[in-house]
Amino acid sequence: AVGAYDAAIKATPETKANAWALYYSRGISYERDKKWDLAEKDFRKALELKPDEPNVLNYLGYSYLDRGEKLPEARKLIEAAYAKRPDAAEIMDSLGWVLYSIGEYDKAVQQLEKAVEGAPGDGTINEHLGDAYWRVGRKSEARFQWQRALSLDIEDAQRTVLQGKLTRGLAQK
Repeated sequence: AVGAYDAAIKATPETKANAWALYYSRGISYERDKKWDLAEKDFRKALELKPDEPNVLNYLGYSYLDRGEKLPEARKLIEAAYAKRPDAAEIMDSLGWVLYSIGEYDKAVQQLEKAVEGAPGDGTINEHLGDAYWRVGRKSEARFQWQRALSLDIEDAQRTVLQGKLTRGLAQK
């Protein structure tokens, strides 16, 4: 995919309205290929071309959050995405996960419940809600969400993590 995006970027002037989307898409390809430096550069370029694009704001912010780096910036990016698209389940999930990561578990539960309502078939969102339930002491509900996530279309690595959570729960923070 990167080669195709390279060609499209080369053929598309940066002044064209959708040029940002090419950098964003190539950034996703790089991120999935574990080439983070190149991915981050493309996400930054996409934001340079379209600074208020919620998909890019959310993807970059969640990537930082997932990597455990630039957490204050991650929060700002995700909050900006949420301000633009407050009804998008994937953005609600990111905001919930920010709240979870800073220990605001009650607020995270509220946000993640809304996210699951918006995307009940998303394994990651269900897993995140399960984690938040666990942290607020709602352990039966946590196990239910993890079991639900296991029943959905998820990757093998996530399946293994979920099976461990069902067996052991979460370590104390």
